[in-house]
Amino acid sequence: MISVKTTVNGEERSADVEDRTLLVSYLREHLRLTGTHIGCDTSQCGACVVHVNGKAVKSCTMLAAQAEGCNITTVEGLADGDTLHPVQAAFREYHGLQCGFCTPGMIMSAVDLIRRIPDLDEPTIRQELEGNLCRCTGYQNIVKAIKSAAEQMAS
Repeated sequence: MISVKTTVNGEERSADVEDRTLLVSYLREHLRLTGTHIGCDTSQCGACVVHVNGKAVKSCTMLAAQAEGCNITTVEGLADGDTLHPVQAAFREYHGLQCGFCTPGMIMSAVDLIRRIPDLDEPTIRQELEGNLCRCTGYQNIVKAIKSAAEQMAS
């Protein structure tokens, strides 16, 4: 067992975990932040995307021990109280979800995408989302939501 200390959603957190514990398991099982989903165990689906030190990371590809001292943001940390993050609000407005399983990872990827490329067009959004799988929506409303959020955040 090792002790992992991180800052998650602005709060200092720690837990004793096995050396082989993945970051996604640390967040879900040890910190009880269940918004980050485990979808495939092969890093293909993107349901587990979180931000580590400001960058999108598939948390199933990183050991919790590697996050020692890092600043982590999960989907639970995006909203400001009752005020949704602009990407969350756009997903709601444009119905960029159906079953909702992929939604946390999509939102976290979208926030990172908008940070990196604020002036987005549809082909770029689609290309950048290749690491996030949705089996329900066909992506049309997800793309609309991300484009709208990017435009709103640029204003």
